[in-house]
Amino acid sequence: MDVQLYNTLTRQKDRLEPIDPANVRMYACGPTVYDRAHIGNARPIIVYDLLFRLLRHVYGEDAVTYARNITDVDDKINARAADEGVAIGDLTQRTIERLHDDLSHLGVLPPTIEPRATAHIDEMRTMIETLVAREHAYVAEDHVLFQVATLETYGRLSNRSTDEMEAGARVDVAPYKRDPMDFVLWKPSKDGEPSWPSPAGIKAPGRPGWHIECSAMAGKHLGDVFDIHAGGIDLVFPHHENELAQSCAAHGTPEMASIWLHNGFLRVEGATMSKSAGNFITIHDMVASDMFGGRTWNGKVLQLAMLGVHYRQPIDWTVERLNQARATLMEFADLTANVSNDGAPYEEVIAALADDLNTPRALSILHGLAKSARRGSAEKAEALAATLRFMGLRETETRADYRGDAAAADVDADMVEAKIAERLQARAQRDFATSDRIRDELLALGVQLKDGKNPETGAPMTTWERAE
Repeated sequence: MDVQLYNTLTRQKDRLEPIDPANVRMYACGPTVYDRAHIGNARPIIVYDLLFRLLRHVYGEDAVTYARNITDVDDKINARAADEGVAIGDLTQRTIERLHDDLSHLGVLPPTIEPRATAHIDEMRTMIETLVAREHAYVAEDHVLFQVATLETYGRLSNRSTDEMEAGARVDVAPYKRDPMDFVLWKPSKDGEPSWPSPAGIKAPGRPGWHIECSAMAGKHLGDVFDIHAGGIDLVFPHHENELAQSCAAHGTPEMASIWLHNGFLRVEGATMSKSAGNFITIHDMVASDMFGGRTWNGKVLQLAMLGVHYRQPIDWTVERLNQARATLMEFADLTANVSNDGAPYEEVIAALADDLNTPRALSILHGLAKSARRGSAEKAEALAATLRFMGLRETETRADYRGDAAAADVDADMVEAKIAERLQARAQRDFATSDRIRDELLALGVQLKDGKNPETGAPMTTWERAE
């Protein structure tokens, strides 16, 4: 089966042609570990996990290497450790442990390799010295900088002119730079910051710049040129543009990766997520507290909500979207409660995912399987169960597992769901008096109902939340 992916470098969907079909190699930029991973971090993790699963299905489980790095040396890490009065290593280790705990709630596979930047300083120094020797980099005031003018193809990934890149980079025009666009490969460490012996004959200890970290880690574990490089759209420039430049210059290759993938931005209830706006939400907040929507959310509800929008499009993270995903997974759990999920995933879903991870189309097919299962098709129920398992959306969960805990302990969620089912039946029979009575009874208990339609099937659907 052919896999087609939208390539940021070529600005079109390209057929994936692995350099070595026995070892398909993918790299994704992972989080910087100074704080809990937020839901914006969760999007690429969920999206590229699905791609990892697809590639394993197409090429074989042992034929795919997926590296997702951890950045554990960074200015933000240094600042947070100083604010908390803790050792930098203690902060990063604690944050990595929390990251792994948070991801355990999502139905994602661990990457094949999870390299940490601080474990690859030797590779960074070697790459930097190679760039200096090839006159693509230079030493100035204990810094090593990449000289952008030495690479004619710089800017091709982001498709920006030099003027645009200068404005977008917000560069610090330091006096030691030969050109404002030159970027840091290595810099001196301040007192109290992590430091290592410097490359290129620099006597003072220092630390790497951000961009060189990913180039060194990807090069070590995946080779000079590999198949797929992935990350958020915000990383195209300058991070990925700089990665591409320094890797090609150091290795003497025309490419770093055959295909570059980028997922779209995430907003929360129509607004940019930020701590100052009060809408900064971590994965931990979603699964362990009731701060968003008045309940906790099963991690697989987060997954389905993310996958409901094509990965290249922006997504608005709303309580309504989560409620729809929760209701869908509850229905799927009911339909697959007594069937095996050990079979092969439904090939029409695989075909949809092979077309640039077309998850809206894949979910539409799942709803079609559910419709057939409701009509009594055991074959389609088994296909639904196996496909949900393949996508990481279900193992043995029941309706109750997806429900989550409401903010108030006095709300009997099972009772509410039963009342909703009774009310939907009444509405189907046009018994609006009974429908209104149930609505009012639940409202008196502090439960607000919201009627709508399943966006995929058009079937009536009711979700609920605690009334304000």
